Amino acid sequence: MGKSQIIITIILFNIFFIAFIFAIIAFVRQYRLKKKEHEMIIQNQQVEHHKELLSTQIEIQNQTMQHIGREIHDNIGQKLTLASLYTQQLAFENKAPQINDSIENISAIINQSLSELRELSKSLTDDTISNSSIVELLQEEANKINDLKKCNVTFCSNDEKLDLNYHIKSVLFRICQEFMQNSIKHSKCKNITINLDKLDKILKLSLSDDGIGFDSAKISGKGIGLSNMKKRTEIIGGKYELESIAKKGTQLTISIPI
Repeated sequence: MGKSQIIITIILFNIFFIAFIFAIIAFVRQYRLKKKEHEMIIQNQQVEHHKELLSTQIEIQNQTMQHIGREIHDNIGQKLTLASLYTQQLAFENKAPQINDSIENISAIINQSLSELRELSKSLTDDTISNSSIVELLQEEANKINDLKKCNVTFCSNDEKLDLNYHIKSVLFRICQEFMQNSIKHSKCKNITINLDKLDKILKLSLSDDGIGFDSAKISGKGIGLSNMKKRTEIIGGKYELESIAKKGTQLTISIPI
């Protein structure tokens, strides 16, 4: 074999070797890309499955509340109404004058309980969320808290005619209710601020109070109220950001693509 043939053989061997190396690199790269795509598909499927589970859980909770509301109205409410009628009949017949005052007191307690149960039943079965805009719902809730004189709630929105589907309205409304209840019960706040703003294709709900705050690292994952708010946010594909500073207050921001 001549010198030139040896050189050609070496060159061809190097070319094939380099091609072989590049083929291996391309194969490994392609394998990694496919593996990453497969992992992303699995992750997305898991996220969607998680959302479906959360959505089902909330739906079951809503159906349960409606069932309880109907039972309160149709069953317990009717029994209390009958008991009230019996006490009124006893007082009217005046068969025991010496205990009439007690009978009237019992009747008053029954009537008060009946009124409270009717309000509870209405709140559990009410279709106000379907018939009202999110701005109307949040303003009305702010007005209710203000009427209690426990703290001042300020609500503001940059879109008074914001149109959202029932699911998103329900989630945002429940989150606001949960936040305000937590603030009133635990934070000792004097002011609660709610801002609902539509920015391009993002809906941003900001809630804050000027209460005592808390250590979010210690509470995160343990508080049922906080957990519910986060789960509800995940259901509608939103971003949940909670920040609390001791003695300065708490702020919750929910960002939702719309």
